[in-house]
Amino acid sequence: MGLTRDLQIKVAKWVLIVDFILIIASLIFFNDPIGWILGLVFGGLIGILNFMELGRTLETAVTMNPRRAQAYAASKYFLRYIITGIVILISLKANYINALGTVIGLLLVKFVIISTNLFNDMEFFKNIFRRKEED
Repeated sequence: MGLTRDLQIKVAKWVLIVDFILIIASLIFFNDPIGWILGLVFGGLIGILNFMELGRTLETAVTMNPRRAQAYAASKYFLRYIITGIVILISLKANYINALGTVIGLLLVKFVIISTNLFNDMEFFKNIFRRKEED
């Protein structure tokens, strides 16, 4: 983790916080929440690892020549998708892991990135709700 280390740590912390909130919610709303909890933890941790691997891939690819960087990034891209497919397959085959919980856990990284960047700039929202007459 080099140049993107701070971003990776920030996103990982937020994913773990949202994962914890979802675990608490599953304890409250489900009669047998163990499958959901295992799915959320399994998917969330693999999602974080995939995100960290993406950061490492980009840091390495920018130091290569363009042709080699493209091949390197593409191979790492397919490797991350294969890992994601294996994780989903494991959660479908293992009856003690909830597959939907795993998919939600995998998508938490994307949710955190979108939500932190969406709510980061309040001027954006002020411009959305400003009347045209005020311009």
